[in-house]
Amino acid sequence: MSAKRDYYEVLGVAKGASQDEIKKAYRKVAMQFHPDRNPGNTEAEEKFKEAAEAYEVLSDADKRAQYDRFGHAGMGNRGGFGGGGGMNMDDIFSNFGDIFGDDIFGSFFGGGGGRGGQRRGRGTRGSNLRVKIRLNYEEIAKGANKKIKVKKYVPCNTCDGLGAKDKNAFHTCNTCGGSGQVRKVTQTFLGQMQTVTTCPNCNGEGQTITNKCTSCKGEGRQYGEEMVSLDIPAGVQEGMQLSLTGKGNAGERGGAPGDLLILIEEEQHAELQRDGLNVAFDLYISFPDAAFGTQVEVPTIDGKAKIKIPAGTQSGKIFRLKGKGFPSVNSYEKGDQLIHVNVWTPQTLTSDEKNMLEKMQNSGNFKPNPEKSEKGFFEKVRDIFS
Repeated sequence: MSAKRDYYEVLGVAKGASQDEIKKAYRKVAMQFHPDRNPGNTEAEEKFKEAAEAYEVLSDADKRAQYDRFGHAGMGNRGGFGGGGGMNMDDIFSNFGDIFGDDIFGSFFGGGGGRGGQRRGRGTRGSNLRVKIRLNYEEIAKGANKKIKVKKYVPCNTCDGLGAKDKNAFHTCNTCGGSGQVRKVTQTFLGQMQTVTTCPNCNGEGQTITNKCTSCKGEGRQYGEEMVSLDIPAGVQEGMQLSLTGKGNAGERGGAPGDLLILIEEEQHAELQRDGLNVAFDLYISFPDAAFGTQVEVPTIDGKAKIKIPAGTQSGKIFRLKGKGFPSVNSYEKGDQLIHVNVWTPQTLTSDEKNMLEKMQNSGNFKPNPEKSEKGFFEKVRDIFS
């Protein structure tokens, strides 16, 4: 599968574009690739869906901020997390049909602002839900599949989300004649002016229910719970928000469902600390081990690793385990594990230990020599990342 194009590129706008500019750009692209203007053209249909996906993200302040920070990876995979990848044509017209308006598609396709004069989709879109997922370092490094129970509105089992006892309970709205819109003509000093508003009787659905479902009282949904499977990509970070399309609250009377927004939280590791893609570990060794050299075992994200401490190692020395950090969620880059050596100074000494140290105190080998000492801490850090 080819890589996704940048959403701003899809709509042909700059990153700093205003919401009004994004809306106008989407209308232009949607009109160009609208299925009714390109019958049988699968390439145009894909571009129409691509534009809807881009607009779904960029028209939402939270999703746009997430996309600007983390790119496509922050929105998830097509058909799964984020974007409009899981949308079908009905979803697009249901969610964004109003943006087209009679001024564009009505003149081409006989009015209605939708698809070939089709009225606005039935029902009201469900609201989004937000949940928190707590991940440990290993899950973040490798990615994880989580199954969670989400309490939310689900389609009514009795009426299958219709809101009516049966299909015959639906009747064309008498107020709008089934169009879902009411036109009003007023006389002004400039002449006649026509305005189009959503029908107040059917809320734009074009139909009314004469015999409501007794279980959901006509809403088409009930409060319940659903088991949701989440595929968390490797490399996510604290505060990152992913979106699972269509797994939010069910819509009323067959309306499109909302999205499930997943906020990532990191579980602190007992010994390691995260620093971007890198992992830091403080290693404490004794003075004899630093002087004579030794081999020690250190914790990593995926288990233990042995490292060699050369003789004469100074406190503050930084060792690096390449590739033992976190993967990048947006690229193939991977961080390292940095091991900061601390030579432990004993706080209590026996009489014999004091005597030995006093004898060594005057030896030239035990006096600091700045000319032969290693680079300072910040110089070593700079070398590591240069």
